[in-house]
Amino acid sequence: QVQLVESGGGLVQPGGSLRLSCAASGSISIYVMGWYRQAPGKQRELVASITSDTRTNYLDSVKGRFTISRDNAKNTVYLQMNSLKPEDTAVYYCNAYYRSTMAYWGQGTQVTVSS
Repeated sequence: QVQLVESGGGLVQPGGSLRLSCAASGSISIYVMGWYRQAPGKQRELVASITSDTRTNYLDSVKGRFTISRDNAKNTVYLQMNSLKPEDTAVYYCNAYYRSTMAYWGQGTQVTVSS
């Protein structure tokens, strides 16, 4: 079992940047790692994912602004968020997925974009 702990959230002004980190308790090398977000009253959505061989995928609305990366040596995945908008406000969750019986979530970190 893998435990995930997110950090790096906070309050930022529109146009600002944040870097989220997700630290795992064990090796993440075999996992597809993803960042999801959930805004109040909305469904959780996939923001970005990165496979074990570093192929990436992004939600259309964050393309060109967000970058996901992974450091398997540190068992950590990152989400660099630039040019933040108020609509990016949400709780951001880290996910590790290998198969249905090997899928894990972090507790989430709040990102608020507001002036």
